[in-house]
Amino acid sequence: MKDKVPGQLRNRLGIAFAKRTYKAYRELLASSHWRKLAGGGARPQRLLWASTGIKDPDASDTLYIEALAAPDTINTIPEKTLVAFADHGKVKGALPAEGGDAEALLAEFARAGVAEAALAAELQREGTRSFAKSWNDLMDCIASKSVMLKKAVLAKGK
Repeated sequence: MKDKVPGQLRNRLGIAFAKRTYKAYRELLASSHWRKLAGGGARPQRLLWASTGIKDPDASDTLYIEALAAPDTINTIPEKTLVAFADHGKVKGALPAEGGDAEALLAEFARAGVAEAALAAELQREGTRSFAKSWNDLMDCIASKSVMLKKAVLAKGK
């Protein structure tokens, strides 16, 4: 992935898409349609930023935590990233409700010849693989502990 993006744009595509997404989310919550639903008791679902650890060793280990802080969002932070953020991270401000520089940044990708839609799709595939691996690792761990517990219960019963 690193070789597909010019240096000045590296690690910025996901943040640009997050800004665009957050803008659409805030627009939805400001719409008359949503206000009508909220008036009837509906509560908004929060945006989920998932897998916000850094994969690029050259990037700040708190990059995505700092960049994606925003009201009405949830962030699944890997433990290593959480520890790093607790140690030296700083939230400098919330994601802009109007999208900030997202469109300008995405235009930079286009000018650099990067097919941002294809790159975004690749990022989503990588994220999906990462989540599947984490899920499978968790299920294997639970299964292993379950076998150990069964053995311990059977041994105790003898």
